Amino acid sequence: FLMKLPYTPTYMPRACGLATFNANLKGAIEKNLQIESQSSFVVAINDADDIHQYDYGKEVKFVIRQQNQRDYIRAANSINNSLADACVLQHEFGIYGGDSGIYVLPMLYRIEKPLISILHTVLKEPSYLQKLIIQEIARQSSKVVVMAHKAVEFLTEIYGVPESKIMLIEHGVPDYSDELPNPVKEMPLFADKRVLLTFGLLSRNKGIETIIKALPQIVEQHPDVVYTIIGSTHPHIKKHQGEEYRDYLKLLAKSLGVSKHVNYINSFIAEDELINYLKATEVYITPYLNEAQITSGTLSYAIGAGAAVVSTPYWHAQELLADNRGKLFQFGDHQELANIVNELLSDDIELNLIRQNAYNFGLDLRYPKIGSRYV
Repeated sequence: FLMKLPYTPTYMPRACGLATFNANLKGAIEKNLQIESQSSFVVAINDADDIHQYDYGKEVKFVIRQQNQRDYIRAANSINNSLADACVLQHEFGIYGGDSGIYVLPMLYRIEKPLISILHTVLKEPSYLQKLIIQEIARQSSKVVVMAHKAVEFLTEIYGVPESKIMLIEHGVPDYSDELPNPVKEMPLFADKRVLLTFGLLSRNKGIETIIKALPQIVEQHPDVVYTIIGSTHPHIKKHQGEEYRDYLKLLAKSLGVSKHVNYINSFIAEDELINYLKATEVYITPYLNEAQITSGTLSYAIGAGAAVVSTPYWHAQELLADNRGKLFQFGDHQELANIVNELLSDDIELNLIRQNAYNFGLDLRYPKIGSRYV
């Protein structure tokens, strides 16, 4: 069974969660279909006017410049003129050009192939334009894929999308191997330490200050704790605000006397390296400041690696951490966070139970299985 598929919109080496997801999904589907990677291709979106902004692999056959409306039309023509059997499209509002990413619609209206659209964000309170865009994507699609039960609920009740058109497939995670030794555990910053970790593009809505405020109480009971923040500042934020948020976090840690317990890895690191950090982690923390997060790839990755996750109760966390796969604390409550982390680090039995529950659940999230569901 040979199926040729174009994938859009972002792709490696762009430092973007959707780009990583796109590459992993493409590989997982091809593995399940037992086809060569050359059988499919990518239509990639750049976030600048330079068509050579990223050094793409040969699988990228067409590049869209985010704010160039004509490129979207040309991309649709390119897909239609190919031997593609269907088109796989990821959607996130900030990826496409125009107000709320409306430039995606003229492209979708012109694509003549069956369309599978993967929605990474489904808003509970969309603007008129955001609601229209999601409704039109759903109308043009043969299937709409979401990654959480809450998203299915929102699509049917708020956007009026027929449930028969919606498919729930969890966010995929790498096919973690258990090779030893883990080089991260040998690094001076991590050797003989109890590691807390957060990763992802840095921005104020991530709530990392909540963890730093909790650190004095955690370190008092567990002086061998080190908290590592992996991720560069979100490019759009860096362009307008520079490293203001990272500098604030560093000053906060210094004022609380915990600077030597905080590491910053200011880059978008490769997935293989990230996996090693996750496997060296005892407690992974997602401290987002509000509930309106319908999908979190970082959370899925942490669960797949078998980390004990402590998180605020945003929508995706409520689902993934059910059945004792993690612990929840209230938004912005550093006192509750400190108490939960201290209890886990003091109770190896509970800590290991949560880690095992997460790891077992994550086995069904691995990309080969996720790819088979897309197939």
